[in-house]
Amino acid sequence: MSETIEKTPRPGPSRELETFPNPPPGRDVVIRIHTPAFTCLCPKTDQPDFATIYIDYIPAERCVELKSLKLYFWSYREEGAFHEKVTGQILDDLVAALEPRYMRVCSDFNVRGGVYTNVVLEHRADGWEPKPAVAIPGTPAGVTGY
Repeated sequence: MSETIEKTPRPGPSRELETFPNPPPGRDVVIRIHTPAFTCLCPKTDQPDFATIYIDYIPAERCVELKSLKLYFWSYREEGAFHEKVTGQILDDLVAALEPRYMRVCSDFNVRGGVYTNVVLEHRADGWEPKPAVAIPGTPAGVTGY
């Protein structure tokens, strides 16, 4: 006797970025996100490109919801995109959804044809200036949290 297994519908890829209110809206809190599982297609060969995407941002009123961000990244899996263009599109979409004080998106693409590509783009809200960094004794120079 065979059993019928019911499948629960699962969400698929989506360009819709969900947000939620920034819990400490008056502070310059740094939020760091990275995913080593980003894929898109080379627009010339249709071969897959693999990258780690790093996002650093200082929210104003809104933060990005992580499941929607995962589904957003997934939406690029079947899309042909140059590294520079896809990095810029990710930054533009996140800035449009969040209107952050500051955001940096870095894409670190795996080797293709013996060449590694790393693209870094930034956004700063009009009039926003970073506060001076605090030097903490004993902290190694260049520590980023990754």
